Amino acid sequence: MTRYILKRILGMFIVIFLVLTIAFLIVRLAPGDPAALMLGPEATPEETAALRTELGLDRPIVVQYFTFVVNAAQGDLGTSLFFRQPVTQVLAARAEPTIFLALFSLVFALVIATPIGIYAAYRRGSFLDQSAISTAMLAASIPSFWTGLMFQRYLATDLGLFPASGYGGPDASFIERMGYLILPSIVLGIVNSALILRFTRASMLDILGEDYIRTARSKGMGEPRVVLRHALKNAAIPIITVIGLTFALLVSGAVVTERVFNIPGMGNLVVSAVLRRDYPVIQGALIVVASLYVLINLVTDLLYLTVDKRVRY
Repeated sequence: MTRYILKRILGMFIVIFLVLTIAFLIVRLAPGDPAALMLGPEATPEETAALRTELGLDRPIVVQYFTFVVNAAQGDLGTSLFFRQPVTQVLAARAEPTIFLALFSLVFALVIATPIGIYAAYRRGSFLDQSAISTAMLAASIPSFWTGLMFQRYLATDLGLFPASGYGGPDASFIERMGYLILPSIVLGIVNSALILRFTRASMLDILGEDYIRTARSKGMGEPRVVLRHALKNAAIPIITVIGLTFALLVSGAVVTERVFNIPGMGNLVVSAVLRRDYPVIQGALIVVASLYVLINLVTDLLYLTVDKRVRY
């Protein structure tokens, strides 16, 4: 097991190192002078030269790369050109709504998809099974921004059940801010529940046809115990995999929903950074999101050990 964990951790560091390299190359491979692109066409040559010196772009490329990697390893991702603050502080200030939005969306997706997927597999071919598959395909096909706008119009504006947009004022409490995330979490949960539902159903269908399931039934074991204890436990690895991937996608892909509901998260920050040509923020966000990806994959791999003991070998 120790070897298994060490291999996964080593792979995680390799991926992060490659991401650091890609983030470094993004600015250097951009057409024209990166400093001129950041400052815009109205910048004077003196301002451009000063920014090149500040960013270290006047040094040899090898020195720039080594300095960038060393600073990133120490948690220094540079300084935002727009906010004039360290990138880590800018990202940390925007991380809370994005992380909680992803968590709430994942919980909502699991509440919808897992029981329906299990029951659809158990009643294969039934009306409920066909309805669940059709609904999942429909949910996956509808753009999240359209769903968000419809929910915002009818549930928030017309019925007043949820806040329409925003993340609360500066003095808002934590509970109040979380209330602003309920409606966008429902939107993202519905969209992402389709993939979890289909994987849960497919995985359960494979297990329910196994010989040991028929043996358990022939011994008189109750159906809930057969389905939940024997079938679901052995079907858990593909389900855990898709849950981990879904959470990673929610963290990195909630840009549209954050824009629709005006949530000041990391997705909204990256879009604004692109428009402002704030390359240090873009680089930092790329590194942070990639690190979250590999960390979630590592946690998913470690969960395999607790679900299926055979993974140890």
